[in-house]
Amino acid sequence: MKSLLDQSALTNLAESLVNAARKAGADTADAVAVRSVSISVEVRDGAVEESERSESDDLGLRVFVGRKQAVVSTNDIAGTSAAALAERAVAMARVAPDDPYAGLADAERLAHQFPDLDLVDPDIPAVAHLEKLAREAEQAGLAVKGVTKSGGASASAGIGGMVLVTSHGFSGAYLGSRHGLSMMAIAGEGTGMERDYEFSSKTHAADLDSPEHVGTVAGERTVKRVNPRKVSTRKVPVIFDPRVANSLVGHLASAANGASVARKTSFLREKMGERIFAPDIRIVDDPLIVRGQRSHPFDGEGVSGQRLAIVEDGVLKSWFLDSATGRELGLATTGHAQRGVSSPPAPGPSNLHLEAGSLTPEQLIAETGEGLYVTDLIGSGVNLVTGDYSRGISGFWIENGVLTYPVSEVTIAGHLSDIFRTLTPANDLVFRYGTNSPTLRIEGLTLAGQ
Repeated sequence: MKSLLDQSALTNLAESLVNAARKAGADTADAVAVRSVSISVEVRDGAVEESERSESDDLGLRVFVGRKQAVVSTNDIAGTSAAALAERAVAMARVAPDDPYAGLADAERLAHQFPDLDLVDPDIPAVAHLEKLAREAEQAGLAVKGVTKSGGASASAGIGGMVLVTSHGFSGAYLGSRHGLSMMAIAGEGTGMERDYEFSSKTHAADLDSPEHVGTVAGERTVKRVNPRKVSTRKVPVIFDPRVANSLVGHLASAANGASVARKTSFLREKMGERIFAPDIRIVDDPLIVRGQRSHPFDGEGVSGQRLAIVEDGVLKSWFLDSATGRELGLATTGHAQRGVSSPPAPGPSNLHLEAGSLTPEQLIAETGEGLYVTDLIGSGVNLVTGDYSRGISGFWIENGVLTYPVSEVTIAGHLSDIFRTLTPANDLVFRYGTNSPTLRIEGLTLAGQ
């Protein structure tokens, strides 16, 4: 663990790669190094079903010769010759096509101060402790009346770090840890079996939900799903539980991705500056949240992180941009470059959330009268070019303003423009994922049932 936390060796290696690239004829270059270690244990029926430990070291070099670029990578850090890797990259770049937008981030946008975001829990637990957590979660789920068997419980922990060095003077590194706990329960018999789950994921182990909570919630959710009914085809309000409501925010992020806009593959490409949500709706991306799931002090190009309102008062205000995509659209990067070691940076969100409204979920359900409450989504029938939306779902029928019986084998359909425009958030926003949302009500989606 000590060697993982000490990133000086990786920084030195990245610097040597950048220097070797310049000597080999690159005009500019950057290098990224990633090191990680993770362990996980899966338990089923009280016995350990799988235990894994993985460690990886990866190194990537990106070089520019004029407006031509190339990327090479390796996972053989110990045996890698900086000079050989650099020469290969430069040779590849010289025969690559010109990219008028390629290049390092502008120097004036690079981060010079790295805020402490408290992303590292340095103590990776022993396998025996993870096994104990998984067993306790499974036992709690099986203790729920109506649960007939376990679908398995797992506990995991890991820590990883990234180093980025560029030829125009940037050098930065950060670490992040991740701890997780989950349980799946099964209820019913034969063809009438249903399953559901619960999980908790945090940067620090101390912030995880207890195994008892994870298992109990998984069991209670599963039991409620037994004996689902079908509903007839109609058009009704649909309420999304927070664990699926965040998918709608994710669709907004994909459609507002600058790369999709530049390729003309987003239904929002002509909507900048227009109101696409109701007034008062605000959607924010913030890479600087302390202990955030996707927090980082700088992006994949070394640009400073910043809090950014993608939607303000219902109006689309910004795309997610890296430097190259920004240049193509005639805009500046928003500091949202993401990258691995084997490809150039591309834009994407960090900690993204739709801000809470004023109504409680219970009030939102009560006001709905008759409708559908969605707890799970099936399939991926979302076309971001046209905005057409169609997903299989399971959940609960709302009758007289209360949740009644479970439903399944239903498809909901609509258009993302209408979904965004009629969306109403509840006040129960909790930061559990990288993309978060409160409970959401959508007016008038079409149900395809029996």
